[in-house]
Amino acid sequence: MKFFPRKFLKKSEGDMILNCIKNAEKQTSGEIRVHFQKKIKKPVINAAVDTFFELKMDETKDRNGVLFFIVPRKKQFAIIGDEGINNVVPDDFWEEVKSVLERHFEDRSWAQGICKGIELTGEKLKKYFPYEEDDINELSDEISYS
Repeated sequence: MKFFPRKFLKKSEGDMILNCIKNAEKQTSGEIRVHFQKKIKKPVINAAVDTFFELKMDETKDRNGVLFFIVPRKKQFAIIGDEGINNVVPDDFWEEVKSVLERHFEDRSWAQGICKGIELTGEKLKKYFPYEEDDINELSDEISYS
């Protein structure tokens, strides 16, 4: 059985996050995923990078995948952008998104924080990776868990 962070999110909140992903991806050709991890045995950034590759997020045409990696029990998260993004954006590109999540997480507004972070990511990425009419959704939008 897959881990679902029931103490962290309600099903309706998961649905809300999925809708945020779909809406954000209508602004950008970037591919956004959310992953919840039950346990980690290494620093959150390292676990996030490993998951990024396990989910094959590095296989998009423009290398423009973004992973929101969240470990509810540890109250930690990481945002990973693929090399296509990181090669063209400023060094502090993810700081504003990180701050949005942190502010909402401090208020225990988990789903709202994730959604606001996803929305901001879509807005910021459209400058570098605009949505195109023939855009193909290269990665699943479904929230993943492990």
